[in-house]
Amino acid sequence: MARNRYAPDRGLTMRMGGTMFVLGLLYVVLMGVLIYAGLNTVFVLVIAAGVAWAQWFYSDKVALFSMHARVVTPEQAPALHGIVDRLCVMADMPKPAVAIADTDLPNAFATGRSTNRAVVCVTTGLLRRLDAEELEGVLSHELAHVAHRDVLVMTVASFVGVLAGVLTRSWMWGGLLRRRGSDGNGAIAFLLIMVVSVVVYMVSFVLTRMLSRYRELSADRTGALLTGRPGALARALQKITGEMGRIPTRDLREKEAMNAFFIAPAFGGEQSLASLFATHPPLEKRLEQLARISAQLGQ
Repeated sequence: MARNRYAPDRGLTMRMGGTMFVLGLLYVVLMGVLIYAGLNTVFVLVIAAGVAWAQWFYSDKVALFSMHARVVTPEQAPALHGIVDRLCVMADMPKPAVAIADTDLPNAFATGRSTNRAVVCVTTGLLRRLDAEELEGVLSHELAHVAHRDVLVMTVASFVGVLAGVLTRSWMWGGLLRRRGSDGNGAIAFLLIMVVSVVVYMVSFVLTRMLSRYRELSADRTGALLTGRPGALARALQKITGEMGRIPTRDLREKEAMNAFFIAPAFGGEQSLASLFATHPPLEKRLEQLARISAQLGQ
């Protein structure tokens, strides 16, 4: 974790360690099955590592492109830059690039492979709906993600899932498996790889989503403690979530791919099943945590 004035989160550190340990075990099991089955493990690892590296290295460019966002200068957005400047001084961290996405969807996100190559983006819909204190709360939350190097953490955590996903797709394509003769061993190995890959992918998916939900709670907590105004972030989250219902369903669905980055997910249509594997904790849980912080601060 970067050295800064954001409050340390031992719970996040413990969850990261536990998740990485379990994912490491899954990796060992998966590699053991691959070696047993005679699959070209080097080829699969290169593909999976390449995908993970691209996700990490180009995360900022991909996110900005997906949102049709543009980086803005202090002259173009003085108020927004002023808040980011103040928060970075308070947190004693490098200032990220600042971007704006021209969409009515009220949201914000932060991404980038390091604190020196990070970008914080807000939408025009968010700027229209939040006051200065609420916007500061949102930006402090996003800067907490940068300070905690969450893009790197989630990239590492998702590697086993990426590897299992590559294997599952290769099973469907049927082009990577090297059969071990014609006596039926090849078919057994083929089935074994498929079953193990699917199980590993599902377990990895659930674990990374659990870690993602805690990351959001951690960013809420550390961001609120930095500003000393948890109530402002709570109001912002309520506004953002409440305004989602006013956004056309088609627009929400177009942005659902960015949910893992957003401060609050954009949902279109039914979400009962999606909530089981959500990237974010329920709004009620986030508000309860912020209320406890307010009480601790005597507010």
